[in-house]
This record gives sequence, structure tokens and C-alpha cells, in this order.
Amino acid sequence: MKASQFSDAQKAFILKQGDEGVSVAEICRKAGISQATYFNWKKKYAGMLPPEMKRLKQLEDENARLKKSVADLTLDREMVKGMCRDWMISIRRACGALNFDRSTHHYNSRRADQAGLERRIREICETRVRHGYRRVHVLLEREGWGTNIKRTYPIYRDLGLQLRNKTPKRRVKAKLREDRQMAVGPNDVWAMDFVHDQLATGKKLRVLTVVDTFSRYVPVLDPRHSYRGEDVVQTLERVCRKVGYPKTIRVDQGIEFVSRDLDLWASAKGVTLDFSRPGKPTDNAFILRRGNRFTGSIAFPSSPSMAASAPNV
Repeated sequence: MKASQFSDAQKAFILKQGDEGVSVAEICRKAGISQATYFNWKKKYAGMLPPEMKRLKQLEDENARLKKSVADLTLDREMVKGMCRDWMISIRRACGALNFDRSTHHYNSRRADQAGLERRIREICETRVRHGYRRVHVLLEREGWGTNIKRTYPIYRDLGLQLRNKTPKRRVKAKLREDRQMAVGPNDVWAMDFVHDQLATGKKLRVLTVVDTFSRYVPVLDPRHSYRGEDVVQTLERVCRKVGYPKTIRVDQGIEFVSRDLDLWASAKGVTLDFSRPGKPTDNAFILRRGNRFTGSIAFPSSPSMAASAPNV
């Protein structure tokens, strides 16, 4: 049976089996549907009863009718303008011939132009590619756009910026953005990344490296066995209290750098996080080149246990 031929009650029964612990493969085999269909239903109708599913379908149909009405209204206005231009008649006669209300023809929308907001949302998503619409809305509020999240989400959705759980690498497109400006002084632009090493005991080691791209000064070279987003914030805050806060920090799309902790810290301190494009390590090539020089010359253990197990380099 085709997926479109199932009733709301049948869909609810199939989804209920999944909630009771029956495997997805077994449910799809008995119902004769694909697993993709099952998960689409689950995403759309999760927790709904048949009446609620019917109501949702009615709302979707009503939305489609409203969109068609708007399109027809635009067409009627164009026809009135065409008749007035081609036949040299008044708007009253043209509207009367088409049985079109004149007040509707003269109505002008008072809705504010949102082209600027759309452009800013797209710019944010071009660099912060892991941000959903809620995180994008937080950034808009920080910049003073004064928009409601119910306005942000439709724009985010209509621009096709929704995140996908799995995206084949062959379909990844380059993220375009403006050329960066060169650093003009100390603490103007920092570049940050991790380098990896291994102790003589075989234990992994991660080193947070930060370089001032103007002065070539290295404010941070901190080795640890593991690093989280909050650890990055603590290290940066400790160093910035001594040498000052940078204007911009260039980072890649690592989980430590896209974390909410680092985002909140950067917002509170007025620091701009300049993210590299996915698959473009050359966007942060300076720290990669400098980081390779640091590998093999680490002699800054941050704890007695690490000092005891550190190799002689």
C-alpha cells in the first residue's frame, strides 16, 4: 500500500507500535512501508492522536489555499493595471469588468521590508553552519534587530537553511563570504586551534595554541589530556586578563569552538568569532602552519601528573 493511502488511525497505530518497543524494521515489514516513511511520520505526527493528525492536515490544506489566494490576488492586480494601460480606461471600469474590489486593488501592505534581516540571517549561517534558527535568533537579538523568534523561523525556513543530520560530502557547497581584513595591530586578530601529540606512555595529548597574527606573539600554549568548550573559555579568560582581549579570534568548526560556552564568553567580552568554512582549512592556515612548529617542542605541563609522564623533548 502506498504511504498516501494510510488513514490517520492507521498511522497512529503504526507509530504507537514503535513507542511500545517494536523494532522499526519489523513495523515497516508488517505495514509494507519504508523506514524513511516511518521516520517522516514520526517526525510529523509524534505524540498526536488521529483527531490531531486530521487537524494538522486541515491546517496544511488551508495554508495551501491561502497561498493560492495570494497568488490569484497578485494576478488580478496585474490584470487591472494591464487593462488600464492597454485600453485607456479607469481603474473603476477595469475592476468592475473583472468583478474585483477596488479597495483590495488600492491596498498597500504595511509590513516592514525584511530584505536586510534575510541578508543578515544568511550571513550568519554561512559561517556558523551548525547554528539552528534559535541560535541565529540569539545572535540577532545581540545585534539589536528587535525581531521575534516567530518571525525569524519562517525566514530561516524559507531560505532553506535548516540543518540536516547527515549530508553527503559530495553535496557540500563552498560557503561564500567577504575577504578578511589584515590585522593592523596587536590583539587585533588571534588564530586558535588544537595540535595533537602523544606521551611516551601512549596517552594522548591536546595542546590549545593561540597566535597573534600581527605580532606573532603566542599568548596561549596550554597542553591537556582532554579539552572541552568550558576549558577553552577558562584558558582564554585567564590569558586575556593579562594581555588584553582580542577583537577577533579565527577558529575552525570544532566542537569546542562552536560550543555555547565560548559563544557566550565572546559575546560578553565583545570578541568576534571568525569561523572557517567547512572543508576549507586554508581559512585558518596561519595557525595550522604555526601549530606544526609547536609540535614536538611542548614543555609546559599544566599538572604534576602530566609533568611526571611528559617525554623529554
